[in-house]
Amino acid sequence: MARDPDTIQREIEQARDALAATLDELGTRADPQRLVESGKAGLRAKLAEPKIKYTLIVVGAVVGFALVRKLFR
Repeated sequence: MARDPDTIQREIEQARDALAATLDELGTRADPQRLVESGKAGLRAKLAEPKIKYTLIVVGAVVGFALVRKLFR
């Protein structure tokens, strides 16, 4: 069964448009600046959790106390 050249042309244009949209989406997802911002936001959210925040405060205080103690010995 032969296909109409106009139909084939429309299908090619639709496929080309779909491919262009896919490439644009991939370009947006793989943007390094966006990935960095996403990583920063995730890290800030994780550090804002009370369990993590207070653990880091205690570890910092212990390290600071150890440094001060070593300096004055």
